[in-house]
Amino acid sequence: MEAVIVTGVRTPFSKFGGALREMHSIDLGALVIAEAVRRAGLQPAEVDEVYYGATMPAELALQQNIPARQALLQAGLPPTTVSLTVDRACCSSTTAVQLAQQAILAGRARVVLAMGAENMSNVPLLLPGSRWGHRPGGLKLFDPIYEAGYPRYSKVACDAGEVALEHGITREMQDEWAVRSHHRYAAALEAGRFAEEIMPVPVPRPRGAVELFERDELPRPSTTLEALAKLPTVYGSPTVTAGNAPGLDAGAAAVVVMAEEEARRRSLRPLARIRCAVSVAIDHRRLAEAPAYAIRKALDVTGLSLEQLERIEINEAFAAVPLVSTKLLAEGDPALWERLKERTNVNGGAVAIGHPVGASGARLVLTLALELRRSGCRFGVAAICGGLGQADAIVLESLAGE
Repeated sequence: MEAVIVTGVRTPFSKFGGALREMHSIDLGALVIAEAVRRAGLQPAEVDEVYYGATMPAELALQQNIPARQALLQAGLPPTTVSLTVDRACCSSTTAVQLAQQAILAGRARVVLAMGAENMSNVPLLLPGSRWGHRPGGLKLFDPIYEAGYPRYSKVACDAGEVALEHGITREMQDEWAVRSHHRYAAALEAGRFAEEIMPVPVPRPRGAVELFERDELPRPSTTLEALAKLPTVYGSPTVTAGNAPGLDAGAAAVVVMAEEEARRRSLRPLARIRCAVSVAIDHRRLAEAPAYAIRKALDVTGLSLEQLERIEINEAFAAVPLVSTKLLAEGDPALWERLKERTNVNGGAVAIGHPVGASGARLVLTLALELRRSGCRFGVAAICGGLGQADAIVLESLAGE
């Protein structure tokens, strides 16, 4: 029994305060569920389970909780569909893929939807303690997304910047990677490489009008190294700026995972076989290194060599992350490091595309599966770091030649 990815879809990603700012993430999730089911040629009742990544509980609270359950019902799946919401920070929807694979390998399911959705623009400001009233005086609001970190730990932008410098990766190198991300995205867009994965989103407008949102909103093809060099660092980080980090974005992504025999029974041509899906956890401060450890674990599980990974997707939580992780994988070999960087994020990454945290992992897996088929490459890996030193890695094998 093997698990395969047969299709997938994502919304365009909206920048902070952009086109999707007022749509709840559950609505975005429902859209990709319905479209993924349609693309796979399924009846709604044929989906056995749904695993749904979501990591902003303040935004979810606007519609209570259990977003997986709410979104699948809204998408027209029957009430008998089993679901689970996953929160492993940015790893949430890669963990959803991992759980989908496990359900299939265990023989518990044959068709599973793995996905994630987030709208960071829609996260409300909080007023802690207000339930029981306040004495006279000013009230203090709390912004759950400010500093993109955890109050009891150091700021993740600081951690990423400091660890990058420990590896000899400078601010300029991170800015160069950010420019590369935008330029590679622009080239991929021009070549039509995102057309297959993106669905348009109908956005309500005043007086009953509807506008179709059809393209990622964040990419800036005209970005230059000179412009990025002028930006100040953020949150006390020595290297991280608004230019070499992704935005606080909105979007949803999903992949349909099937038992390979089920896909063949339905005469479907899978995009890729899931060779393995693994998770690691390390010291929280060393977040930028975590994808490298996850990839190493995945190689150990599959028996593949690093050189066999012809395509690598490493989420650009910061530009520092793919730089640190590929350098760590190269183990001091400059030539190998250059080869790894060249095959990493070949169509751009989150610095350009955006990073709606609960959805990014599924987006990486979908982008990788489509890229393997398009390029004729056999093996690739999608890796992503998550809050406080977590990471996932998923190795895919293209089935284009089978």
